[in-house]
Amino acid sequence: MITIATLNKPYTEAQRMDFIVEYNHKQGYTIEEGENGLEALGYTEDELQAQERERINMLSLTAADVERAIYKAKDMDFEDIVEMVKESPDIDVKALKIELKANNFYRGNPWIEQVGALLGFTPGMLDEFFETGDYTKLVKVEEEV
Repeated sequence: MITIATLNKPYTEAQRMDFIVEYNHKQGYTIEEGENGLEALGYTEDELQAQERERINMLSLTAADVERAIYKAKDMDFEDIVEMVKESPDIDVKALKIELKANNFYRGNPWIEQVGALLGFTPGMLDEFFETGDYTKLVKVEEEV
């Protein structure tokens, strides 16, 4: 966290309340009181991005949701995917079969990224799909010229 603003001592109770209202209530920063006064603390852009990535990675969908979406987007089911990757030296097919038996699929699971890439899904498409559960997020829209 970084210091966004400070209110140094001495200050009046009215100044203290104004600082808290402005930086905590209105802007959502954390207020800490120390020996020298008040500090409004916030996150750096990198910290905010890391928090958002962590939130997205924890998004989950049921196996049925994922398989249904793949079927609607690519006309494939899990068996088709296993068949597709059987000859790939980069994929442990037995481990993939185990993963596909899971009840819930988490966005942060590396298998999601790997299989998604094989199916032509970008990381952004996968993020949106897990965020919304909408299979149309897995369908590339051709750009009009």
